[in-house]
Amino acid sequence: MATLTETINQKKKTTLDDRSKHLTFKLANEEYGIEILKVREIIGMMNITAVPRMPNYVKGVINLRGKVIPVIDLRLKFGLDEIEHTEQTCIIVVDAGQEIGIIVDTVSEVLDITRDNIEPPPAIGESAHNSFIFGMGKVGDAVKILLDIDRVLAKDEIILASAVPNSNLAPEAVGA
Repeated sequence: MATLTETINQKKKTTLDDRSKHLTFKLANEEYGIEILKVREIIGMMNITAVPRMPNYVKGVINLRGKVIPVIDLRLKFGLDEIEHTEQTCIIVVDAGQEIGIIVDTVSEVLDITRDNIEPPPAIGESAHNSFIFGMGKVGDAVKILLDIDRVLAKDEIILASAVPNSNLAPEAVGA
């Protein structure tokens, strides 16, 4: 049986035009998805070194095989309550111009969602508040909120780039 990482790597081998492959994960009671081509890897929770004077959703940085990666708690970024981490809690390392880790409650699966089953986000309230939603993926009777991870993290990249210049801190500086 293939591991989730092997499945992700197989799904990445599709053409760049095929945006129907998404890694799904849960935050609270909702399921979200991000384009599989943006996912670098999924890791379990590890020691996160806090960086002073960051917004509450910026948890700090991790040392991932000698590379310093900023980490954001997606629950807090979306205005949800913070919870205790469980064995299911993990960090998805994504490429949003720089590698950034996002903490999620649990990773679900890689789904093929055909373009016919992806609808634009609802036009409810101010569009600026949901501009980070790529679409709504219909999967059976369920709906997955498909995120444009670049837009979710756009402001954070600027914040984190100034906090972790070039991500070249010595590994011992971030709790190797």
